[in-house]
Amino acid sequence: MQIHPIRTEADHDLAVTRIAELIGAEPNTAEGEELDILATLVDAYEAKHHAIDAPDPISAIQFRMEQQGLTRKDLEPLIGSRARVSEVMTGRRSLTLAMIHRVRNKLGISADVLIGHPQKKQRKRRHSEIASANANKRNVAHSIAEF
Repeated sequence: MQIHPIRTEADHDLAVTRIAELIGAEPNTAEGEELDILATLVDAYEAKHHAIDAPDPISAIQFRMEQQGLTRKDLEPLIGSRARVSEVMTGRRSLTLAMIHRVRNKLGISADVLIGHPQKKQRKRRHSEIASANANKRNVAHSIAEF
């Protein structure tokens, strides 16, 4: 296979297929060198085109809780009272630096992930907000029609 930069998904697919064929190649052989180069090219392409965002802090904690079979009660020594755990886990309150430190030490979650911003849950819009938004849309549509 002639090695060239990976610029498209088709190039990526071909490179991944070839890597699968070369798995187990001996180091310092032509196949081993080809495998090393292709793996580097695929890694660079995937980092640029298929980047994975870090999870928000709450999702990371929930995932680790599932992995370790923990409950919210188990978070109380790390976060605080049952009410405080509830506030943090629903996104109404952010983790403090002390909480981040304890969660990182106990659950092994990266501090970089825990410092991230939690995904705010969208609140339900009240009927008056919906009516106001609809009225604004009608006014815009009417203005455009007159123009």
